[in-house]
Amino acid sequence: MPNHFTETLTCPLAELATNLSDSELRETAYEILVGACRSSGVKPLTFISHSDKNSGRAPALTSTASLQRSLSSTAASNVKKALGLKSSRKRQVSGESDSERVKKAVTIGEMLRVQMRVSEQIDSRVRRALLRVAAAQLGKRIESIVLPVEMLQQLKPSDFPNQWEYEAWQRRNLKLLEAGLLLHPLLPLDKTDTAAQQLRQIIRGALEKPLETGKNNESMQALRSIALSLACRTFDGSVSESSHWADGFPLNLRLYRMLLEACFDVNDETSVIEEVDEVLELVKKTWVVLGMNQMLHDLCFLWILFNRYVVTGRVESDLLFAANNLLMEVEKDAKAMTDPDYSKIISSTLGTILGWAEKRLLAYHNYFHSDNTETMECVVSMAVLSAKIMVEDISHEYHRTRKEIDLALQDKQAPIVLHHEINSPLSIMEKVKSSKRSSKNQQNQFPFLSILAQGVSTLAFSEKAIFSPLLKRWHPLAAGVAVATLHSCYGNELKQFVSGIGDLTPDILQVLRAADKLEKDLVQIAVENSVDSEDGGKSIIREMPPYEAESVISNLVKSWITTRLDRLKEWVDRNLQQEVWDPRTNKENFAPSAVEVLRIVDEALEAFFLLPISMHAVLLSDLTTGIDRCILHYISKAKSGCGSQSTFVPSMPVLTRCSTRSKFVGVFKRKEKFQIAQGRKSQVGTTNSNGSLGISQLCCRINTLQHFRIELDVLAKRATSHVRNSESAHMDNITDGMGKAFELSTTACVEGIKQLCEITAYKIVFHDLSHVLWDGLYVGEVSSSRIEPFLQELEQYLEVISLTVHYRVRTRVITEVMKASFDGLLLVLLAGGPPRAFHLQDYETIADDFKSLCDLFWSNGDGLPADLIQKFSTTVNAILPLFHTDTDSLIEQFQYMTLETYGSSAKSKLPLPPTTGQWNPTEPNTLLRVLCYRSDETAAKFLKKTYNLPKKL
Repeated sequence: MPNHFTETLTCPLAELATNLSDSELRETAYEILVGACRSSGVKPLTFISHSDKNSGRAPALTSTASLQRSLSSTAASNVKKALGLKSSRKRQVSGESDSERVKKAVTIGEMLRVQMRVSEQIDSRVRRALLRVAAAQLGKRIESIVLPVEMLQQLKPSDFPNQWEYEAWQRRNLKLLEAGLLLHPLLPLDKTDTAAQQLRQIIRGALEKPLETGKNNESMQALRSIALSLACRTFDGSVSESSHWADGFPLNLRLYRMLLEACFDVNDETSVIEEVDEVLELVKKTWVVLGMNQMLHDLCFLWILFNRYVVTGRVESDLLFAANNLLMEVEKDAKAMTDPDYSKIISSTLGTILGWAEKRLLAYHNYFHSDNTETMECVVSMAVLSAKIMVEDISHEYHRTRKEIDLALQDKQAPIVLHHEINSPLSIMEKVKSSKRSSKNQQNQFPFLSILAQGVSTLAFSEKAIFSPLLKRWHPLAAGVAVATLHSCYGNELKQFVSGIGDLTPDILQVLRAADKLEKDLVQIAVENSVDSEDGGKSIIREMPPYEAESVISNLVKSWITTRLDRLKEWVDRNLQQEVWDPRTNKENFAPSAVEVLRIVDEALEAFFLLPISMHAVLLSDLTTGIDRCILHYISKAKSGCGSQSTFVPSMPVLTRCSTRSKFVGVFKRKEKFQIAQGRKSQVGTTNSNGSLGISQLCCRINTLQHFRIELDVLAKRATSHVRNSESAHMDNITDGMGKAFELSTTACVEGIKQLCEITAYKIVFHDLSHVLWDGLYVGEVSSSRIEPFLQELEQYLEVISLTVHYRVRTRVITEVMKASFDGLLLVLLAGGPPRAFHLQDYETIADDFKSLCDLFWSNGDGLPADLIQKFSTTVNAILPLFHTDTDSLIEQFQYMTLETYGSSAKSKLPLPPTTGQWNPTEPNTLLRVLCYRSDETAAKFLKKTYNLPKKL
């Protein structure tokens, strides 16, 4: 073969287990062919010497009548007609004319010799040997002898030009015996068969030292005997008249391939000879030796035609058409064949053909065009037929159910042809991308997908016009599948492009519009192609997930929003870390960090509405929700670390009873507490020495949350205004929903202000002023430890609050301070511990002190409203009369309320009512505490007798 072939295929026929070369197989095949023609002929085989051949005389009878048929009388080839091959072609290969070729090969036999590249010398030797065999075997037919053994017996070193050639010839025949009888026998060998072991030893020895082949030589006689015993084995154990030395797979197929190769012109590798009918007629005479049949012949000839088309550079389409026509015959054969060896061979052969066809169809835009659609149709046909036969062949081998076969057929026909078209559009895209990479101008990167969209659209319409009508024979939705593939390919490029961009620009919008137009073109083609389908093309449309240019823009904007929100969150954390909550940093008395955070929020909203999109209203909620969470995070941090009510309220001491002789002790303790108090007076508005926040810092936090509350409302209104002025349509529902923007933050601000007001109040009363309230008020003698010191210092805190806190929340803070003061007074009266004891006459003093406390908050009408003070002083006003009630009445009232609460179980012994902290004049624990702090002998005896309460801790 010439060496310019551009492609080779792996032979699907199994490799031989011995190293027989193609030339050795070809020479063996020629020997079998000449012997088979002799055996089946009606005339005896004669031998013509070299002198006769060289004399220039017309050759005498060199074989049977079939081998001597004149070439000049050959009729038009029926085989070529059946396979669709052209019946005539010009033969001007290497300057050789038709007349010259006829002179060189006058008979079929001579032509076969030339076609099989057998020299005249070898041909002469073969015929000479076969004459001797015929004489020695008394006319036995070719299928009854072991040809290599007979050839070894009949030819001597003198029949060869030299000893080396003779030994090479002998080794070939020994390797043939090894391949046909030991390595690839028709019937499997028994491992215990001594004949096989003896044959191996003879062959091994002969390969090392040439075998003596004399007629009476013991080695030769042993070789003949063993070879015949192995070749004449049968399945039932009887001795067969036929010998099986060349009909085992794959040796027979390898030899038969060499015979079929003779159908191609030795001087024109793409041309099937005109005498193919006569050649095949002779070749089929070898079937009895090689164990071939029509089905195996069709399969082998199919491979020969197809392989020749491929390895010769695909220049002769007739070979492909012939292979396709023969494949149709193979399809009929495969349905009737159940032989496992045949199944393996056909699977391997068709698998190779299918792989080659798929490779072409994967890139059919590169291999086919409007001028060779017939070739493409043939390739598609072979792919579909190969897949179909393979499925049916496999079903024979594995006995699959018919339902499984039908499902496999659905997967192995049109999908193979059409669902793998992705490579062809990708090749076009590669050209565009390579031009993009070669461009040094970065700005040219953007429009390339616009150009690609136009190219894909052109390709789709070309597909519709040229290839889809052809492919529709196998797939009713050919155009739909093709455009779905193109749609997917461009979608992948678009996705990659989108993933690498940041902000929206006019160039990006141009690409997205081009993608949208392409998608409409592709969908239109798919819909038009699917008009007659059962589902109206829904299955194809489902394979074309929309590009959704608007969705792409939306995702880009969402990504932009995410980036902005991450930046905002980072700014919030950074500013909070630096924040000291000093109200003196600006005249509005709120934190500077709030100014920075709100500035960034405002910039984000402004930048959002400057984006070149038309979907501001739809995506605004994403931005506002994210901002809402960031501000919520700020509010949470602003509240954290400030404590709670329980942080500052002192724990209640254990209940005790008063001793009427403890006045001096009480006075001593009061003086001691007063001295301690003098040393721990708070500094209003500063951070306390224990590290807790000062009142001014708490006020700053309250102002900050109030500032956020106001500004968030402004931002929400501004965003609504932007949306109404945007290009978006159907704005009513969206702008109505804008009222809920920053809802979480606004609610958190309200709740945060409430919490901080309560914390501030309780910190002032129970922490900062504990030295004049909890540690000083009514300790010892009531008349000498009244509320005035507490009021004086409390007034200073109220002045700080009035000057610092925003006017909209100032009243709330002062109200909370008032409530905390009332709670502090009740705690002193009802849970002040042993240092405190009250007489009936102390009621007037306490009531007067409470009035002074209320007056402080009323401040002659400039403070809190009188009705608000009255509302929160209800509990104190209800409990104070208990301090004016005589002891017996208190005891009686306590017993009655306890029995009411606990029922009959309390009659034998009054239970100790638990402390709830919900003071009430009818609540047993409240009444009990009044008795505990009543400096009265009756009360002390009652508590001693009833609960055995101690006088001191």
